[in-house]
Amino acid sequence: MSAETAGFDVVVVGGGPCGSAVSTLVAMQGHRVLLLEKEKFPRYQIGESLLPSTVHGVCRLLGVSEELDKAGFMVKRGGTFRWGRNPEPWTFSFGLSSKFVSEASTAYQVERMRFDQILLDNARRRGVEVREESSVVDVLEDDAGRVCGVRYTDADGATHEVFARFVVDSSGNGSRIHKKVGGQRRYSEFFRNLALFGYFEGGKRLPAPNEGNILAAAFDSGWFWYIPLTDKLTSVGAVLHPDALERAQGDKEQALRDLIGECPLIAEYLADAQRVTSGPYGEVRVRKDYSYIQEKFWRPGLILAGDAACFIDPVFSSGVHLATYSALLAARTINTVLAGTAGETESCEEFEARYRAEYARFHDFLVAFYDMHEDESSYFWRAKKVTGNAASDVESFVELVGGGSSGEGALIDAKAYLGQRAPAFRELSDAVERPVLVAGEDRDLLKTELARSVSREGTRIQIQASLGANADERTPVRDGGLVPSADGMHWIRPVQQQAS
Repeated sequence: MSAETAGFDVVVVGGGPCGSAVSTLVAMQGHRVLLLEKEKFPRYQIGESLLPSTVHGVCRLLGVSEELDKAGFMVKRGGTFRWGRNPEPWTFSFGLSSKFVSEASTAYQVERMRFDQILLDNARRRGVEVREESSVVDVLEDDAGRVCGVRYTDADGATHEVFARFVVDSSGNGSRIHKKVGGQRRYSEFFRNLALFGYFEGGKRLPAPNEGNILAAAFDSGWFWYIPLTDKLTSVGAVLHPDALERAQGDKEQALRDLIGECPLIAEYLADAQRVTSGPYGEVRVRKDYSYIQEKFWRPGLILAGDAACFIDPVFSSGVHLATYSALLAARTINTVLAGTAGETESCEEFEARYRAEYARFHDFLVAFYDMHEDESSYFWRAKKVTGNAASDVESFVELVGGGSSGEGALIDAKAYLGQRAPAFRELSDAVERPVLVAGEDRDLLKTELARSVSREGTRIQIQASLGANADERTPVRDGGLVPSADGMHWIRPVQQQAS
């Protein structure tokens, strides 16, 4: 076993969007960063649909906007849904802020092999030392119990130890070290799903200007995603509710075709398409899309970011947003502690509170979005209605959203929580269920409270990236909390901001 004596300020585990982003944002502050990625890039990765906050916010902060423009990724202006009682598809368009128009209200459908490679190569250019085919197997601890590095194996099977002041676990839902923070990974009883998916060439496209949109279509066993990656290539997957999980057993190819046949809209779009049967897209894959959240996001020396900390159902393409948003929060936290302007505990608590709150907003929004039918027997998801559950079920949901450690009264008191949120659930349901006069009609969900809540943080990131400064967040989000610095790369106390 070899041990490095020079050490690093930060070791980041995982080279996906979260790991590349946090390592770059820390290295850009002059700190020495090592990124360890278990695979050799480019590598296949599920998850192709981005939100504007990633494209025009975090990616601009990282300095890769021009590369993304040149990559020729499919532009999307929102999402199109066959959902709820509406027999015709309707469209949700991005309009995150009146400050953003034209390209800033769009995003991309990306081939993750190409997108992730752009971010990892950018990390290298920004000073991050990247070691691929390096699999982290454990953390190192000092005599006081603080995490002070990691142990990993390289491509030849040799074991190494490397030391750092911070370790960031951004290695996803399959993380081997997330348990080292302590606590449990708590799974949602509501979003306990499984995805069966493959790739097709020659599929139909939505009418302009929505030809780049993700199409989400509900059917009896769950819902389909239909993501146009290029003019010819389409990612197609069925997300199955718990009652239908056995449909993915046996012959996966036949199972996917049978499910497509049960969803007329998707069957229509794939009528002249052929499934890709070779290369990285040639396999029909199964993935558990169980939503979960860790009881703890950090301990001294170790921070969980991205899917290592939490994961939420993908219907609104929130995966890369939550990953890169948490990367920004983690980078602010580490930059602050390394600069000595605030302590580790208060900085990490700020990270956890904000990331947990963003997860809760999406969870809240998605529960309302799924809960669209008064008649439970006709509801395609066949899930228990959140606003009609027995107390124990509701309390379980509330405990998940609150994380058990937030201390917020509205999240601890289930009845109070539901009393506050029921009108917002109904408002979103009314907006979705309004009759569609024309297929693909635009639906302004951002007039609803829940949709505005899930766009708020993304808008702030876009403003910061556009102006090069934090211009709109001057009030803490919790009592005694911190706020972003003027450049958005550190935490400071509000009084510091007022003084500056």
